Amino acid sequence: MSPARAAGHGDGRTGRRAVRPPTGIVREAPAKLNLTLAVIRQRADRYHALHSVIVPLSLADTISVAPVEASSGRSPGGLDSLAVSGFEVPGGGDNLVLRAIALARAAVATTWPGAPALPPPLAAKLVKRIPVAAGLGGGSSDAACALDAALEAWDATLDFDRAMAVAAALGSDVSFFLAGGTARISGRGEFVDPLPDLVGKQPAVLLVTPAVAVPTREVFQAFSRGAKPVVAEAAQEISERLAADMTAGLPSAALLARAADLACSNDLLLASVAVVPPLLPFRRTLARLLGCPVGQSGSGPTCWALYPSLVAARKAAQVVEQAAADGTLPPIGHGPPFVAVATILRRPVADATIPGAGATMGTGAAKPPKTGTSRTVDAEGGAGSHNVRDAGSTQPFGQSVGQSIEQDGR
Repeated sequence: MSPARAAGHGDGRTGRRAVRPPTGIVREAPAKLNLTLAVIRQRADRYHALHSVIVPLSLADTISVAPVEASSGRSPGGLDSLAVSGFEVPGGGDNLVLRAIALARAAVATTWPGAPALPPPLAAKLVKRIPVAAGLGGGSSDAACALDAALEAWDATLDFDRAMAVAAALGSDVSFFLAGGTARISGRGEFVDPLPDLVGKQPAVLLVTPAVAVPTREVFQAFSRGAKPVVAEAAQEISERLAADMTAGLPSAALLARAADLACSNDLLLASVAVVPPLLPFRRTLARLLGCPVGQSGSGPTCWALYPSLVAARKAAQVVEQAAADGTLPPIGHGPPFVAVATILRRPVADATIPGAGATMGTGAAKPPKTGTSRTVDAEGGAGSHNVRDAGSTQPFGQSVGQSIEQDGR
């Protein structure tokens, strides 16, 4: 697990200080995939207790932050600013990136090198490649990277427990992304137990996201109203078995062999359909087209299918694109679905064992499709690197470009 930037600079395991690029601090924020998602019960605080095995993907947003001098005029009133490109992000100033920077500032206000003055405002840029409200955790990943990048921009530190507390305050999935790597999550998402990588070549993943937002809050409300699986504990059993097998060392081929079980081990499947009914025929048609099990990540609407190689996943992506173009795949929302090919990311070599506080966090990279091109993204992972169709290769997962370091709504 890669804790947040804590006690020191650069690589907390080696003490090396990386060079800060003139453009500021840059982080890559990977998407996540819920291989399983069991909703155990509703807690007294109205959150739901969960059990889920989550993996990071090579599809990623990019976050960059840079301090703004008061005399520059780039931050009127001394406020943090955010510029967004790519997928539109709703919420304006309430975006998780700005909230993460604000909470990071409050957490280090009395301990950063410039205290008692407050850490200066930051100008942040976000390149959104992960669809919004899609069950891929893009907003939470952005928040984790923004927290990490803000600390580095201010030359500030947080111990791991405090950083994870800030992450939990931002939202349920933020802790997973701040920890980094494949993990089993529990509680409402704030308890993160790292899991070993799959043994062998990491599987490829086809992601198909209908052009409709599925708010997590509404999905959990539908679940609470009764849109639940018939067998209440089936997903939990599959999830716990998967976590145990991964702990013991699960080959990638074995994960692919249990794809059918994984595809039905999401307790929010019926709830997401209750919120957006066309999702059911969409998923069924997609499964027939692909001839393989199709699962759902998180609260949806993103559908996924596992493949042994990127070549196989790319061929499947072409099938989906053609079906969307000729109407075989029923349209949902406004426009064609977002289609992406990615890989499950390995834990960085330096993070293969779980370090203590003082380590730093980095994430992978992917470049967006050019404006006006096909919405199909090819985010390659192999050993953690990725490429996007019509774009060059970029920084490996687990390495920062500069110095090294949701709420589920219910």
